[in-house]
Amino acid sequence: MAEKITPSVPHVELNNKTRIPQLGFGVFLVDPPEAQRVVTDALELGYRHIDTAAIYKNEEGVGRAIAASALPREDLFITTKLWNTDQGKDTTLPAFEASLDRLGLDYVDLYLVHWPAPQRDTYVESYRVLEGILDSGRARAIGVSNFLIPHLERLLAETGVVPAVNQIELHPYYQRRDLVEFGRSRGIHTEAWGPLSQGKSALLEDPMITAIAAKHGKTPAQVVLRWHIQRGIIVFPKTTSRARAAENFDLFDFELTPDEQAAITNLERDLRLGADPLEVN
Repeated sequence: MAEKITPSVPHVELNNKTRIPQLGFGVFLVDPPEAQRVVTDALELGYRHIDTAAIYKNEEGVGRAIAASALPREDLFITTKLWNTDQGKDTTLPAFEASLDRLGLDYVDLYLVHWPAPQRDTYVESYRVLEGILDSGRARAIGVSNFLIPHLERLLAETGVVPAVNQIELHPYYQRRDLVEFGRSRGIHTEAWGPLSQGKSALLEDPMITAIAAKHGKTPAQVVLRWHIQRGIIVFPKTTSRARAAENFDLFDFELTPDEQAAITNLERDLRLGADPLEVN
């Protein structure tokens, strides 16, 4: 049976007018030999936003899938990230250029400082290099990942370009409301990594979510992803399964009611499942 064709993915306008598909495809922990096949599946299913990083070691596979797809480059939105050990005023640019080479691209749509790595204390000088990359046209937008409010405040005070996004762990059990609102008030869009809690919790078995899923004839994962979408969050669930990737893309033929949105929001547990940004260095 052919995969179901769903309505177009909505786009979000970032603070520099760059438009990003609100639903993307993540390749965290996708084995490098599998990356080309997985990203090829995603592109065939209709995903146009791919999120990778230097530390994932799969940029080459992502690039091969992009090249083999023959899709117009302007139809794609590609994100990659600067790893912590490459931070610094003299090492950030070579690291970025190495990512471009691995991806086989002339530019990326979004380049992020992957972690603040506060003990290194090089995220500000690294971000200043990103500003130069932005000026050169080799990144259409720049931003950060895993930054907390104090890190964002320092960037805003000491650099000239407001980050377009802050990519953070975010799911119904860990909603980061203060951080999301801080970003929103300053024009920084929030992207959610681990939007389904990475399978590390019982989120998808939560009775509230399963009941809402049954009502709509959808899966719990689809309901959680739809919750993110309706909150204005940019999401990119990760899977190596083509069938699951197709399911995750099928979010735009239903809508949660305000009461259903509120019920999921009330599931907050302050349950961080990933690393602490203050400790990753």
